[in-house]
Amino acid sequence: MNRTFYLLMGFLSLGLVMAALTLQQFGYQGVPFLPCPLCIMQRVGYLGICCSCFMALAFQPSRKFFHILATLFALFGLLVAGRHIWVLFHPDTSCGVDPLETWINQFELVRGLPWLFKADGLCSAQLPPIFGLQLPQWSFIWFAIFLIVLLQRLFKKS
Repeated sequence: MNRTFYLLMGFLSLGLVMAALTLQQFGYQGVPFLPCPLCIMQRVGYLGICCSCFMALAFQPSRKFFHILATLFALFGLLVAGRHIWVLFHPDTSCGVDPLETWINQFELVRGLPWLFKADGLCSAQLPPIFGLQLPQWSFIWFAIFLIVLLQRLFKKS
């Protein structure tokens, strides 16, 4: 059961990153979804959950450590998504080139994988809603689900 749990969590978080990349490359309703700095940080959260779950699969003795690490990535993503939602409802806080964008785009990882980690968009951009919710709101929901499930499994008695 543990192996299935970690596989499901890892592939689900990876699938959410792939969905974001699809929106970035092809857009939705004719509008490209360029990632902002907060979007990139949310991708890091999802990829952190993914890698932590796969590491928990690979290293049985350290499974609890990687489970806790995945939980911390879920909490990180939840906080970033919450901040992003706040910025969406307070667009005056984001103007022009975000200093966070400049900071994120200077990393070697961004230069090596710009299609995955380069921040090009504005955090306050109002993009078309998907099933009635903005993308950061969906991200917040998914991070909350990951966090609740990971915490529940962490404290579950054997």
